Parts: sequence; structure tokens; C-alpha cells
Amino acid sequence: MEGDVMDKLEDMASVSEFDPITGNIPATKVEITVSCRNLLDKDTFSKSDPLCVLYIQGIETKQWREFGRTEVIDNTLNPDFVRKYILDYFFEEKQNLRFDLYDVDSKSPDLSKHDFLGQTFCTLGEIVGSPASRLEKPLRSSTSAEIDRLEGEMLEQLVQFDQLTTRLPCLDAYPGAWLRSASSLEHLWRFGIPGKKCGTIILSAEELGNCRDSATMQFCANKLDKKDFFGKSDPFMVFYRSNEDGTFTICHKTEVVKNTLNPVWQAFAIPVRALCNGDYDRTIKVEVYDWDRDGSHDFIGEFTTSYRELSRGQSQFNVYEVVNPKKKMKKKKYVNSGTVTLLSFTVESEYTFLDYIKGGTQINFTVAIDFTASNGNPSQSTSLHYMNPYQMNAYAMALKAVGEIIQDYDSDKMFPALGFGAKLPPDGRVSHEFPLNGNIENPYCNGIEGILEAYHQSLKTVQLYGPTNFAPVVNHVARYAAAVQDGSQYFVLLIITDGVISDMAQTKEAIVNAAKLPMSIIIVGVGQAEFDAMVELDGDDIRISSRGKLAERDIVQFVPFRDYMDRTGNHVLSMARLAKDVLAEIPDQFISYMKARGIKPNPAPPPYTPPGHTLHTQI
Repeated sequence: MEGDVMDKLEDMASVSEFDPITGNIPATKVEITVSCRNLLDKDTFSKSDPLCVLYIQGIETKQWREFGRTEVIDNTLNPDFVRKYILDYFFEEKQNLRFDLYDVDSKSPDLSKHDFLGQTFCTLGEIVGSPASRLEKPLRSSTSAEIDRLEGEMLEQLVQFDQLTTRLPCLDAYPGAWLRSASSLEHLWRFGIPGKKCGTIILSAEELGNCRDSATMQFCANKLDKKDFFGKSDPFMVFYRSNEDGTFTICHKTEVVKNTLNPVWQAFAIPVRALCNGDYDRTIKVEVYDWDRDGSHDFIGEFTTSYRELSRGQSQFNVYEVVNPKKKMKKKKYVNSGTVTLLSFTVESEYTFLDYIKGGTQINFTVAIDFTASNGNPSQSTSLHYMNPYQMNAYAMALKAVGEIIQDYDSDKMFPALGFGAKLPPDGRVSHEFPLNGNIENPYCNGIEGILEAYHQSLKTVQLYGPTNFAPVVNHVARYAAAVQDGSQYFVLLIITDGVISDMAQTKEAIVNAAKLPMSIIIVGVGQAEFDAMVELDGDDIRISSRGKLAERDIVQFVPFRDYMDRTGNHVLSMARLAKDVLAEIPDQFISYMKARGIKPNPAPPPYTPPGHTLHTQI
């Protein structure tokens, strides 16, 4: 709502209309690092276990959308989060951000199940434009719902004032009241509701370089200081890259190795730009700690290095003395608190999604549509399958939004389209894996329009029934994916459903098995049902498992369609937003498969030169 008022103030400054479909080219990518100090302590017998959630406000809708979450850090009121947010930065746009902090009490991804610690609002430009691109802001206890309520009241006052000035033009000469109200609204949006302070959030931004290398390294330590009274230390290391202003930004944290003074940590991979942002001589500081359950980890010592030094690999140059400066000052005979040795170092280029597409990898798209009876009778306007002659239903909109983007990466534009949960003619048997075009031997439809036509025809021939089983369609696509694991093809399954899943255990098992294959699954929930089970399948925060076996990759993305219904009735925008969000994770899922299998992209074919045409190069 704040934007509505500020837009009124800033109309004169608007140069051009933003096109939400095509968007603008970002000036750069920036990495946002989050730290907090003096958070509220919500736990009785320990400290809070904080998590930070970033929301971005849509330019045209003013709605807040979750962008991402940091990791959870146990037992601390002063977290330095390792997981970063990488955002496209547009100089010409006001990019509104909201950071919410929670104390995590369980493994549930539902934020309402956790204690709210506070929030703050800012713009990306505010962070980037702060001294050294480092912004400190107080966290407030007010929630966005409270702010929305106050915004509504203030906006109503502004509207009433506008109506008054319309009736009494002489008031136009005294705009102070209007501007004071607008200014109050801006202040409300920026600083929250005055009240209880909940600590401080520190936001740092750094422009990311174009370095695409990834370094894999492994370390061990020898004779570290003993910090535990009844046992040895439980050491872990924290890596920081230096900033131009002399401060340091956390970029990696190793695992804890229990009860040893001579730990060998697991090898880890880290993008070179995260470690030094392409500056090979930038200082890298490494701190060594003894882990304590209550979060008060004991400092053992530190050392510094650089990417250039590390790239020498295992050698005498990469054995580092771990030094505790306080101990060194106090004890004349102090030498060190142990040593850390680099065991191995390798670097390889990070390939992008487009590298594989240019090399010829095809994306195969399959859609599976829910034909269960809970959708309602298709002949009635209350049904989710109702075919309004003037407007697409939610199933058709979701299919068209996602399909029209994916089809560009499939050369033949022939897509299998399946249905599940219906009784089929002529005998009325229930099927959870039937072709929409009625052809079991050839379930392919010609383009997205072909799928929509087959969907409309199916509604006239099948009887909606149940239950809602996902496993058969997941296994259907997995069989095709299992046959092509050389990187030449990748499979995307779109499931559109209205309700609660009936075969959760079987679907989990199917997804865990599919995570080894070149495939991803998008689930779009339509209607007003509760979709808690779908959130569980989307393993963004808690990786899905079946029979004690963890999924190799996160391959599921779930979104409820109702979150994308445009209040203005602009379905083109709704579809564009839906497609953007559900497809956003596909490139990373695609890369994770290729990387895990060691598959490199084929070389891109040379540019096409028409026969008889000589390519001239200007020097």
C-alpha cells in the first residue's frame, strides 16, 4: 500500500513504464549477507535458533513474496548467516525488501509454527548506497499484517483528504496535511510500528564478479588446543573473505568433527567468487573453534591465506599456524594453538544451464492433470474444471503459463499429457496414468494448444473419481528419464492438482528414486484446499526421505495457484508470475544433476553461415 502513496508523489519522476513480462536487464547481481545482533531470546533453557526470511515486493502488485531463507543457526542471539541472497540489482527501480527473523522450534517449514523475532524493511538501493554497502537497521516487533492494517487506515485518511480538496479547491494551496500523512506512511513502511526493539540486523551487499570457477578443497588440523574439560575439542572452521573497508564477510563453515585435536574435515566445494570474488590476492581469514552445544563456541585460533596461496595445492606453503592473538600477547613462550594443513585443492569451471542448452540438451515436458471428483462437476460453474467460454480455468492457466516457456527448449514440441483419478470408458476402470488424447501407444500432443485441446476432450469422456495418487505419473516419467542419463535430455513433470494427496508414502518413495534421474517435478495446487502435504514434498528446507533414504537432490517445487491470482483480473500477469516462480529452480536442479554425474556440456555448434557467404572479421 505504501507504494500506492509514494507512486502518487513520484509520478513526475517516472520516465518509462515497467514491462513486467519482458522485464529489464539487471545492472548487476549483488550478494546480500545477513547478520544480527542482540536478538530476542524466545527459548526458556537455551538461546534462540534464528532463521532469516527475505521477502520481495512485486512492482505492479505491491504483494510480498518469499524470496529465500537462510540456514538455521542453533543457540545464538548474534547469528552470522552463511547462506546468501543473490539478487538482480536494477539502478532504475525501487526494489523493496523485507527481512523477517524467526526462532525455529521444529522442523516444520510453516513459519507460523515458529516464534517471530522481528522484522525490518529497506530497499536494495538503500543497502548498496550505504557506506561500504553495509546497512544496520533496528528490528521491530510489528508484523507485516499490523503494518498493512495501519497502512490501510492512513491511506483511507489520504483518500478522504483528496475528496475534501476536490470539494474545496482552496485547500489545494495547503497540501501540508496530505504530505504529512504520506510522509508518515513512508516512515511507517521504513521503520515499522514504534515499539519494542528486537535487536539489530546488519545487511551487507557486494557486487558479484563474472568468475565461474568452483574450488574444491580439504583440510586437516594437528595438535589443536584442548578446550573441553571432560574430553578433547570438537573443532570446526569458519572462512571469511575480506572487504575493501577492512571488515570480513563469512563465506563458509565446515562441519564439526567431534572429540579430536587432529580433525580431518570433509572436502567442500565453494564458488571462487564467494571465496574472493575473482580477486586472487584478497585476504581470506580462517577461524578455528571448539563447538559447544549452548552456542558459546570457544575460539581456538586463526590464520590468513589467499586464493592464490591455496591454489598451490598441498605443499609446505599451505601448512598454517593457528594463532590465538590473546594467548600470544600473554605468554612469551606461546608458539601456536595447532596447525591446519591443506590436503587437496582442485578448481573447475562452473557450467551454466545455457551451456548445456547450447550444447544440445533437450528439455522434455510432461503434464499430469488431476481428474478427481473433489474438483466438482465440470458442467457447473463452481467446478475447478469448468470451461468458461470467456476465460481459462486455473488448470488451463497453470498449464499454459509453464508450458509456453518450457516448450522453447524442446525441438519437436510434442508433449505427453496424462490424467489421474478418473474412471475411463467403456468399463469405468479407475486410472491414475491415462493419456489425455486416449492413445496409450502415443500419448503425445502437438504443442501446448494440443494439450489444452486433449484436456478439454477428456473432460467430456471420463468420469471424475479418485483418489489423488501422484506416484504412478511420477514413476511414468521416471521410466523415460532412467533410459537417458547421458545429459542429452532432461525431464520436467508438471502436476496440477486440487487436493490432499492420497498415496504420500508411495509418492515420497517415487520422488527419492527420481532424484537420481535427470528430472524435476513442479506441483501447482489449484482451489482453496490445504496443501500442507505438498509443502512437505517441496524439499527446500527439509530434504524429502523414504524408508530412511534421503533424496539425492531437491527436485520438487510446489506453489499454490491462488497466490498468483491478480486482484485486478489481469491473468496475463498472473501467469507470468506463476511461470517465473515455478521455473526458477529448474536450472539449479538441472545443474545439480549434471554436476553430480560429472556430465559436461557438448561444445556449442559453430554459428550458422549461409552458403556462399564469407564471414568477415573487422580488426
